[in-house]
Amino acid sequence: MRAESPRPTPTHMGDLSNWTKRPTPGLEALDGPRVRLEPLDWDRHGASLFAAVGGEANAAIWDWMPVGPFVTLRELGDFLGLMRTSDHWRTMVICAQTSGEALGTASYMRIREEHGSAEIGCVAFGPRLRRSTEATEALALMAGHVFDLGYRRYEWKCNSHNVASKRAAERIGFACEGLFRNDMVTKGMSRDTAWYSIIDSEWPVLKAVLDRWLAHDNFANDGVQIGTLESFRQGR
Repeated sequence: MRAESPRPTPTHMGDLSNWTKRPTPGLEALDGPRVRLEPLDWDRHGASLFAAVGGEANAAIWDWMPVGPFVTLRELGDFLGLMRTSDHWRTMVICAQTSGEALGTASYMRIREEHGSAEIGCVAFGPRLRRSTEATEALALMAGHVFDLGYRRYEWKCNSHNVASKRAAERIGFACEGLFRNDMVTKGMSRDTAWYSIIDSEWPVLKAVLDRWLAHDNFANDGVQIGTLESFRQGR
């Protein structure tokens, strides 16, 4: 078992006299009732992950991202390998808990252990994962992991025109921090980037709501939700 620094208390009061560098996220598997998130092992995950998010059939997954689509298995593997070595991404493969089949991927990016800050990005959900309970569980597991490690800040960024990504961030509980205008040139177009975050003092309440929504007794036998996430957030 890896030795870890003691987890600090929430830092919203501004006292960081006892602050310590936090461990790197994304180095261990994360288990939920429906999905298991595993650190990318290309030899083991590559073919299944490519089937979920690669190839011409899945090209639309990458429309709003600065990267992709990835037409071949090698292209996707080379890209994720490069991001690990050059930008220190820690890519998680989202697998079905029962079958082990890869359903999608997301990466911890812009990891700043000394500041306790990390970003979730390159979120690529295959057709079976999009708009599913499993997707919400995967995002909650990734958020919970960084805050369990004592991180102070968790970021989400997306193209300002990507309505689905902004809705997903807000649904989990990310707060919009504003717009970086003319932030990037991607795929021949100017991109304004919307910035979102969750900070450590906010996570316990957000986690309680997500846990309540994800509980098995909140879903009927046919998988339809009984209470909505928004209703739990509003205390109904």
